[in-house]
Amino acid sequence: MAAISDNMKINSDRLWDSLMEMAKIGPGIAGGNNRQTLTDADNEGRHLFQRWCTEAGCSMGVDSMGNMFARREGTDPDALPVYVGSHLDTQPTGGKYDGVLGVLGGLEIIRSLNDLGIKTRHPIVAVNWTNEEGTRFSPAMLASGVFAGVLTQDYAYGREDAEGLKFGDELKRIGWVGNEEVGARKMHALFELHIEQGPILETEGKEIGVVTHGQGLRWVQCTVTGKGQHTGSTPMRMRKNAGRALAQITELVHEIAMQHQPNAVGAIGHIDVYPNSRNIIPEKVVFTVDFRSHELDTLNGMVAELLAKAPAMCEAIGCEFESEDAGHFDPPAFDEGCVNAVRSAAERLGYSHMDIISGAGHDACWVNQVAPTSMVMCPCVDGLSHNEAEDISQDWAEAGTNVLFHAVVETAGIVE
Repeated sequence: MAAISDNMKINSDRLWDSLMEMAKIGPGIAGGNNRQTLTDADNEGRHLFQRWCTEAGCSMGVDSMGNMFARREGTDPDALPVYVGSHLDTQPTGGKYDGVLGVLGGLEIIRSLNDLGIKTRHPIVAVNWTNEEGTRFSPAMLASGVFAGVLTQDYAYGREDAEGLKFGDELKRIGWVGNEEVGARKMHALFELHIEQGPILETEGKEIGVVTHGQGLRWVQCTVTGKGQHTGSTPMRMRKNAGRALAQITELVHEIAMQHQPNAVGAIGHIDVYPNSRNIIPEKVVFTVDFRSHELDTLNGMVAELLAKAPAMCEAIGCEFESEDAGHFDPPAFDEGCVNAVRSAAERLGYSHMDIISGAGHDACWVNQVAPTSMVMCPCVDGLSHNEAEDISQDWAEAGTNVLFHAVVETAGIVE
């Protein structure tokens, strides 16, 4: 195998132009994107990605969860592919880079290999995972979860959005039910490039995050039931205010997370209040508690404390508390060899870097259970993500993709 040259770089302008072109599909209302999974906009983005991959000489495979796999052949027909990618779907008020940088960074690696006339022993496959965000169909990382065998396809197909539309029906409607069995593909390794979605790299002045671990996640969907009554004529002492219970549990979640600093976070994100009228005391509140930590005992302990204390808090003010698991995964430790490949690439290229724990869930977290996996992160301005104001610099995108390029090609092996 040939050595990797320090001068081996991607085409930064082409990558940036591709990001801007993809961002035209499913535009948001404030400069970002609304390209939610299995919508017409998602379909349009998929077709653009497919066209670009075909133009780069790749064959395209699609499995029964709609995952897209663009393959550049290697010289060894028996060598397992090195996979690289992320997701093209966005939040309803998403940015132009979350997930998309990882998919188009994978495509840019293939384009750059073509430009440089470099052959690799292992094939390289750029992948677009379906429904990473989980905003339309929960849980997040749905298709990679099925790929890794932690979720079933029947479960995934039966997931419904807010309008009662099913994942399986919508996947069929937009025409992306592939003929491959999901999870049948075998991997030599997988690398995922992503913006950090937090402020650490920018604050520390680092260009590259070498991701060693991911945070585990527990989503607990809670339902508090009180009594809907007139806000003006019901005495305070006679109220069964589900909104008050929500306020108390919100503070409880914060206190639990603060007890485990700096290795845990917790918040309530999604909230539905019923009947949501100005002059009616809330009779029911449905909300999701999001706990995360890279320490499994800490993660489980936070959930246990919530479920031990919240029911009594509700009972004390005349309300009832119920809960169910709305999504979970244990903290992944990424493959040491893949992590070292990322770290070595950053050092070889002279980029400032630091080890980091991913604060968000990613498709790599599931795939890590079935293949050697690691991630590369680049900064984002003010750590802002899941927001239309999400922003990165072209230099950051270039640095992250160059490190990805070197890590992937080192793992795939250059053939002289």
